[in-house]
Amino acid sequence: MPSPSFEREKRALLVSGFGNILLAIVGLAAAAVSSSQAILLDGVFNLTYFATALFTVKVASLVAGGDDERFPHGYAFFEPLINGIKGMLVLGVSVMALLGAVQALLTGGRAIGLGVAIAYGVFASISCWCFAYVTHRAAKATNSPLVTADAENWVVNAMISSGLVLAFLGVLVANSLGLDRVALYVDPVVVLTVVVISIAVPVRMAKNALMALLNRAPDGDVVKQVEGIVDNGLTDLPVQERFIRVIQPGRQRMVLVHAVLPAEFRPDGVSALDAVRLRTHEALCEAHVATIVDILFTADRRWGAPISEGGIGGATPAE
Repeated sequence: MPSPSFEREKRALLVSGFGNILLAIVGLAAAAVSSSQAILLDGVFNLTYFATALFTVKVASLVAGGDDERFPHGYAFFEPLINGIKGMLVLGVSVMALLGAVQALLTGGRAIGLGVAIAYGVFASISCWCFAYVTHRAAKATNSPLVTADAENWVVNAMISSGLVLAFLGVLVANSLGLDRVALYVDPVVVLTVVVISIAVPVRMAKNALMALLNRAPDGDVVKQVEGIVDNGLTDLPVQERFIRVIQPGRQRMVLVHAVLPAEFRPDGVSALDAVRLRTHEALCEAHVATIVDILFTADRRWGAPISEGGIGGATPAE
């Protein structure tokens, strides 16, 4: 049975997808009437987000379901994969919009229908800030990387829409002052500004997704936290050396520990070692709910040492 957290995550993703398609339809219609490339860019952004929304909901369902025979390590890596695809799509749209804006600037600017443009800007701004608020609350409640990515996108979207309103009001002022020629350049300048300001978001999203897919370790603070918890869990054993590796694709934190014990050590049965595993796992889950941990006990350090140190397990030694 799906957990309440997953149900809230699913609702947040569906609400986000609904908001994307709503603003995409309104934006594309407004762009056709007003001839504004800035509004067209906003509409295409939302259409791109919606194109990945259904896949995002499916990925959230797969991650919540855990592992199976086809994917014995679960679906955790699908989260950075979908975020990476989303980031690359948005980056592609941004580059195309950038080229279009430069062309408009070099060919004398662009006239737009102000009435429709201002009306769309107000509607989009209010809508985007509302969706940003809803998704940020859901992201905090669910700790979902998928919802977090959507929340970040809505903030950028809201800033873009708010900028559109100010820019179009600027065109109105320029026209009233008889600066019609200057007003022609406002729309492409807005597009350029929006792309320059917002392009860092898809770049960061794609980069972080790629690093997760390549099994890069999480931030140093996370690794140190894990090492401290593991060391505390192993205090009752005569551990001579331990090797810890940590990865975190999406929300799932995966911890692998090799604990090197003296060859003469005799535990009080396998259940005693299982108790150590359970204690450590519970402590790790208190720090991060979605944690999987494997603790392997050996008398031969080669099973946990990195290959560069003569190991055959390939783990990274913990300091």
